[in-house]
Amino acid sequence: MTAARSSTNDRSGLLVALAGFALLSVGDAVVKSIAGEWPPTAIAALRYVLGAAGLSAMLLATEGRAAFRFVRPGAQLVRGASVAVATVAFFGSLQLMPLAEATSIVFASPIITAALAPLVLRERTGPATWAACLVAFAGVLIVLRPNLAPLGIAALLPLVSAFAMSALFMANRSVAGSASALAMQAVLALIAAPILILAAAAGHASGLPALAISTPSLEVVAKCAFVALSASSAHWLIYLGTTRAGASRIAPMTYVQLLVATALGWWWFGDRPDAMAVGGAALIIGAGLLLWRWGGPERRA
Repeated sequence: MTAARSSTNDRSGLLVALAGFALLSVGDAVVKSIAGEWPPTAIAALRYVLGAAGLSAMLLATEGRAAFRFVRPGAQLVRGASVAVATVAFFGSLQLMPLAEATSIVFASPIITAALAPLVLRERTGPATWAACLVAFAGVLIVLRPNLAPLGIAALLPLVSAFAMSALFMANRSVAGSASALAMQAVLALIAAPILILAAAAGHASGLPALAISTPSLEVVAKCAFVALSASSAHWLIYLGTTRAGASRIAPMTYVQLLVATALGWWWFGDRPDAMAVGGAALIIGAGLLLWRWGGPERRA
């Protein structure tokens, strides 16, 4: 009975996380549509200020002031700092490259997570998870293949985001069950917001034209509000999924973002995928199906 329940939790965690990752790509497409209108640091800061305000109000109304007493402050700080770094780096990459390409590079995060989870979280990473990661990553490389060299140093931005997302996955797992999902998202935003405000201020003070902050239009503010709502919802779903399944097992499900990003890039920005890109996407889907087929709970050693 316990094994059956664990298997059900594992698979439900995968589905919940999958929905969250798909929703992230929708928000990413909206962010890309703001490219050139406002700097990525300012977009990220406003997104998390709005998110922190909304989530805090919801938490106060539903759970009261006591819900703001968080355990494991060190791990919570890692969560907030990780998502702040990941957000700025990725938003910056969206202003420099197509949505699908930027998303593809971020997909190094599952490999990083799978490699570090046994050391950091003492989770057992089995051959099935490694195989799914490698197959999916091969698909990412195929999609990215002709553009990696021309991107140059810009490719480092989504790679930085990938490392930060890996840290977030593992920190999520380390605080699993310590508070409600809403409380976890509130503290994430409350920690990330001031970090991003400082980053935006520093960028503006740097004198770099790309980071200079001007008064945003109402359209930009509305889009940032949408991104705050969609991204907070997505991170909440991902957090729920991570608490039901191991961090290294959830990680490969991030590849659904590439499928959604490719579709949105084609429809919204005219970035039509070629046959090789479709083949790479097929590998990514296949990896997800293999993970589902082999999916049993991974336990801590």
